[in-house]
Amino acid sequence: MKLSNLFAVGKKLDTNQRITVSVLSFVLPILIWSLLSYVPFIWHPKVEISHTGDVVYFKQGMLIDREIFDKEVETAIAASKEIPQGRPANPIYLPAPHEVVIALYTAFTAEPQRRNEKWLHESLWDSIQVIFLGFILSSLIGVPLGILAGTYDFFSKLFEPFIEFFRYLPAPAFGALAVAVLGIYDAPKIAIIFIGTFFQQVLVVSNTTRKLDPLLLEAAMTLGAKKLSLLFRVVIPGIITHLYKDLRLLLGWAWTYLIVAELIGTSSGITWFITQQARYKNFDNVFAAIIIIGIIGLTTDLILAALGKKMFIWEKDTAKA
Repeated sequence: MKLSNLFAVGKKLDTNQRITVSVLSFVLPILIWSLLSYVPFIWHPKVEISHTGDVVYFKQGMLIDREIFDKEVETAIAASKEIPQGRPANPIYLPAPHEVVIALYTAFTAEPQRRNEKWLHESLWDSIQVIFLGFILSSLIGVPLGILAGTYDFFSKLFEPFIEFFRYLPAPAFGALAVAVLGIYDAPKIAIIFIGTFFQQVLVVSNTTRKLDPLLLEAAMTLGAKKLSLLFRVVIPGIITHLYKDLRLLLGWAWTYLIVAELIGTSSGITWFITQQARYKNFDNVFAAIIIIGIIGLTTDLILAALGKKMFIWEKDTAKA
């Protein structure tokens, strides 16, 4: 395989090359993380105390800044005292990959240590429900409005100026108002997901609708299609595959608003789990929770992509042509 073939402009990689490069996209970050974790001379700004020596405030297993440790060693040598011992280490907020893997396993198998804590899978389920309801409500309203705005100039001018203005307002700013109106439980969280995705959704869908080939509309009108027939028999079928891809992308937006949404009202969901673990400095559990969010998001997208290939078989033929 020639290296130049990998960078040919406009040329797609073959199946094996695509798989290899896709795997590398995950391997490279993990490799960098591993180097930072396991190779002492790359980046280990802390020292983990293995022997306290004559330094009174040192404790075995304690993490201390390298500069402070070196200073104490020099002081001990100058005073002819027992020298402390330690090994290079990273800050507590950067656990090694194997520690995160262990935390990921134990989060699903070991019972929570504190009474008010939930299992990781329970927190995830709470978050998934909030995401699902917020995004479904957004799509039920946003998609039709987007199609109308992209099809009819009247609706475009009626909806889009205000939506263009509103989409710049940060969804978290409505948190206090959402709690005042909807209470302190899941309703305001769902509202934040809705606000964070709805306005973007209308604009994205309207833009996709405008990209429909005008020749299709002209051909349909030539054959006698009326206004509603054009909408339901030409416009919607003509954009359905692109609309499906838009919704897949917009679902990712919903996940980005999850952490902010779950800080509103009562503590719940994966955000509550992450906050609790960070409070007790269990950063291996924090990383595990963040990674599981990514796994769920990626898995969901892959499933939706596979379903799309099954539902829109003609797209394959178009791609081959």
